[in-house]
Amino acid sequence: MILWQSFPGRAAWCLEAPLLTVGNNAAVVEELLGNGLLLCPCCGGRLGGWGCSSRRPVFTAGRSFSVHVTPRRSRCASCGRTHVLLPCWLLARRCDDGVMVLGDMLARAARGQGFRSIAAETGVPAWTVRDRLRRFRSSAGRVRELFTRLAFALAVDPVPLEPAGSGLADAVVAVAAAAGAARGRWTAVTVSGWEVASAVTAGSLLSPSVLFAGSRGDSPVFALA
Repeated sequence: MILWQSFPGRAAWCLEAPLLTVGNNAAVVEELLGNGLLLCPCCGGRLGGWGCSSRRPVFTAGRSFSVHVTPRRSRCASCGRTHVLLPCWLLARRCDDGVMVLGDMLARAARGQGFRSIAAETGVPAWTVRDRLRRFRSSAGRVRELFTRLAFALAVDPVPLEPAGSGLADAVVAVAAAAGAARGRWTAVTVSGWEVASAVTAGSLLSPSVLFAGSRGDSPVFALA
């Protein structure tokens, strides 16, 4: 189990995205809720179960089929705010790709592939690939900065990251470095690098303003297992 806490001074975070990113194991999430180990990002109060959010379809690459997901909802015992608990393989407010699909597209783009080539090889519609790459490029500088800081904070022996040739590629390298540092520090992390990135950003990698939470102390807000 890995715990994440948002940086102080980010009260607006609750207004923009009232959700927490958790691991993909529903039983572990229920255990954390039952033991009071998930804390409200707004006030630090303990979260308890509060039903479920709306059922949503999530399409696989190529839209060949979809799975339906009903994320758990929690409520703070102190301030009364509710928060959706989003599994880390999902992205906030996206139903047509999970974070692994996005990560594959970004890695291909970082290697120089164009959106049509990526679409042909992954089965994702070309307009979707172009839209996702455009959205990520718009915040790539912030993603690179934040994940570079996280990689240096978590790594036992941090190594400076070399330029990768573009803003998007630099951001992809930084995400990989931070995820690798997290797995090196906490061997319990079994999720993929992009799922770690989804957890750290509360599923907001494609949002106009990427949100960020760093690993801090013993006050849990996010849990990966």
